[in-house]
Amino acid sequence: MQIRAIQRIIGILLMLFSFTMLTPVIASLLAADETMWIFVNAFLITLLSGAFLWLPVRSFRKDLRLRDGFVVVVMFWVVLGVFGAFPFAIGSHMSYSDAIFESISGLTTTGATAITNLENLPTSILYYRQQLQWLGGMGIIVLAVAILPMLGIGGMQLYRRETPGPMKDTKLTPRITETAKALWYIYLGLTVVCALAYWLAGMSAFDALAHSFSTVAIGGFSTHNASIGHFNNALIEVVAIVFMLLSGVNFALHFVAWQRLSLKPYSGDPEFKVYMTVLGISAVITTLYLYSSGTFVNFGSALHHGIFQAVSIGTTAGFTTAQYHTWPSFLPVMLLLMSFIGGCAGSTGGGLKVIRVLLLLKQGLREIKRLIHPNAQFIVKVGEKSLGGRVIDAVWGFFSLYVVCFSVMSLLLAATGLDLVTSFSAVAACMNNLGPGLGDVGANYASISATAKSILCVAMLLGRLEIFTLLVLFTPAFWRN
Repeated sequence: MQIRAIQRIIGILLMLFSFTMLTPVIASLLAADETMWIFVNAFLITLLSGAFLWLPVRSFRKDLRLRDGFVVVVMFWVVLGVFGAFPFAIGSHMSYSDAIFESISGLTTTGATAITNLENLPTSILYYRQQLQWLGGMGIIVLAVAILPMLGIGGMQLYRRETPGPMKDTKLTPRITETAKALWYIYLGLTVVCALAYWLAGMSAFDALAHSFSTVAIGGFSTHNASIGHFNNALIEVVAIVFMLLSGVNFALHFVAWQRLSLKPYSGDPEFKVYMTVLGISAVITTLYLYSSGTFVNFGSALHHGIFQAVSIGTTAGFTTAQYHTWPSFLPVMLLLMSFIGGCAGSTGGGLKVIRVLLLLKQGLREIKRLIHPNAQFIVKVGEKSLGGRVIDAVWGFFSLYVVCFSVMSLLLAATGLDLVTSFSAVAACMNNLGPGLGDVGANYASISATAKSILCVAMLLGRLEIFTLLVLFTPAFWRN
């Protein structure tokens, strides 16, 4: 383990992150509020802390090893969550545990909030929440690899640890910095177009920018208590649906489609087909049940609420147009279970990822066929590509650890005094980076204890870093020479 190399990188990345605290200063000046010094102080504390780590080892230049990459990513997300909490603690009068919860929720694009009245917050704090999600959406470390190749680190080690999804070794371009730049250009492009679409649909310039951050990041933070439902505008909801769908797709597909100026990469991708099919079926079921149960008397209302919530929960965005947790019968549970599938690999969405669920189903069907034909050889394929045993083993390993972590954290939450529905849904919403849950966490997470919030912070990090990256640090073999 190269402690000095790790310390150097954490210091540089922390200094880089400190400059993101200056943009809310502009929001403060434009809004003419008195919060500017909150962010100036947070900037100085973060910058000086990063410099304190970096200066003693600034001349130490060695490429990161594989294990170093794991440590850097995990430490950086934890450290970022702690330093990112300063503006919330100072500017929102929150307890520091709540501030850390809010910070980690933003950076992991979970969208769970401990704030009960958003509309009382200063404009700069509201902007800062949205910006945290945008930075976390594609991963600030990937951004660092893209714009700071002079870091002198093994970029691929960070990239593989940071990028979501089971197929991380495929590079879009020969050089990792170019790959990271390509992803961020697409990400930035979607954000700009989304902001313009929101503005043209009727949002103010501030709301359009703020919601474009959380939409493309599939985060779910809003500047209003009622989320997207605050605007009561069907066109705005259509814009949100379109960009949530786009952001839940593998960004490599967007890259290839842009390069070829063709939609064929989408139509030929098995994961994309399953993604759209699952969301389509859930939208139909939700719409029909909302109408048949009399929840919405008008079919048009049932249709737009049904489609919006199915896409929002299914992609793990977490925006709401209505309090879906109060809907009748099985609908809230069905929508919550949709978040377990989540977005595609290589997207900003959470959950298990569509490709993993697809592979689990294919492997399950293969085992059934083996029972019928014990001597036959069956190959698991995704499209025309055959997958080796190592990929299948990795998916099963991920799923088994996911189930164990989910079960343990649900029990721990229940031990804090929460009911089983709240415990189950809170862990599901945080591990899947969804945000809103059921029961006591349907509206927000303000009422649960600091202990429960700490457990859920771990759940959010597990979901964002996809289980393995975090858990590998707790294995004895990792620390052996």
